[in-house]
Amino acid sequence: MRARLSSLVVLFLAFQNLWSAVPSLDESFEGTAPSLNLLRKGAELNLHGFGQVSYSPRITGLKPSAGKGDFIFGEERLQLSLSGTSGSNGFLTKADFFHDGLTGKSDLEIREAYLDLGGEIVEARVGRQIITWGTGDLLFINDLFPKDWTALFAGRPLEYLKIGSDGMKINLHLKTLEAEAVVVPFFESDRMPSSDRFFFFDPFTQVTNRITNKPNSDLEKTELALKISHAFSSWDTALYTSRGFFRAPVMVPDNFTSPTQITFEYPRRNVYGASTRGSAVGGVINFEAGYSDSRQDPSGSNPLIANSQALYLASYQRQLGEDLTAGLQYYGEYTMQYDRYLANLPAGFPKSDELRQVIATRLTQFMKYQTWKLSLFGYYSPTDEDFYLIHEVWHSLADGLWVSLGANVFGGAKETTFFGQFDKNDNLYANMRYEF
Repeated sequence: MRARLSSLVVLFLAFQNLWSAVPSLDESFEGTAPSLNLLRKGAELNLHGFGQVSYSPRITGLKPSAGKGDFIFGEERLQLSLSGTSGSNGFLTKADFFHDGLTGKSDLEIREAYLDLGGEIVEARVGRQIITWGTGDLLFINDLFPKDWTALFAGRPLEYLKIGSDGMKINLHLKTLEAEAVVVPFFESDRMPSSDRFFFFDPFTQVTNRITNKPNSDLEKTELALKISHAFSSWDTALYTSRGFFRAPVMVPDNFTSPTQITFEYPRRNVYGASTRGSAVGGVINFEAGYSDSRQDPSGSNPLIANSQALYLASYQRQLGEDLTAGLQYYGEYTMQYDRYLANLPAGFPKSDELRQVIATRLTQFMKYQTWKLSLFGYYSPTDEDFYLIHEVWHSLADGLWVSLGANVFGGAKETTFFGQFDKNDNLYANMRYEF
């Protein structure tokens, strides 16, 4: 509800700003797909969107709870996007109207709703906005903004992995440096798979009394992030720092031996990192690293809160042939004060590795004048001994009309590892979209 109200305020301010500057009206249609442009003395309004249907049936024959069917996901969605510019200022609001076939409910989601205030040196964006940092491909170290993992695991279009943040972003353009500061007063958590649609590991399945305790909107709990970037020759380099919270909750029982209540908490953490990306060895190489400082467990003695970690990522991408590209990534998480973690781990709880490693690869092949795309993305962890594969075939049927078919396949030696816990959720998915 807060996001909907903020979007209405942003939209009102944007219209007020543009209307005062534009007294005449002209209508025209431009572009390959239908688009409405309202031109008024240098100002422009654009209305576009899409209609989409998405379905994802589970193919394991298992159901997470009684009365549930085989489908993980099924919906019809209409997105309307209105944007406008007046000189160096502008606005955008993007709203999704959708019907969830599994619950039978319809709702409205504000994807983005922000106002841009421009200048030669300083720019500001205020409102709900999607922010992406870092260099990883579906591996995140310094991109700590909210994500929808349910959308990824159910096969929705990749853009739905990211969730908007309500706040302000300020860009500073200097001669040799670019700075980007983000202020987010309203905490937004990751959207994790729920037990009514997914199988996953839960050590307290017998406890039904569950409470979620999210950080409130006090000034002291406002999240802050800063990125400073600079180009050294052909290498784009950036430094990052942020103060905020873990996006995924931790489960805190009122009693380890016989719990009666579970509280979902979002502990504090700070992250400091760096990245660089450039052309080398016939392709594109990038390196990224970060230090996750677990502020609510500095001693590393609380097994329910992740210890501080050193994270790193190295990747290489190159074109192997005509319209064929391949990428390879190596990612690691090194847990600090691991001996204290082991000493305080409750009996019977699964043990995490001191160094978790993940190898990820992506293959993409375009065909028939890029009207067909075949892609495969895969994670494999040699330490967790688990994997996650995303197969997809995408086809453009006509201008603005496309369809994608794919599969999400999970597996692992244990049901307690990140990907292994989703082993029973293998699914096929289908998306069809018409853009206008």
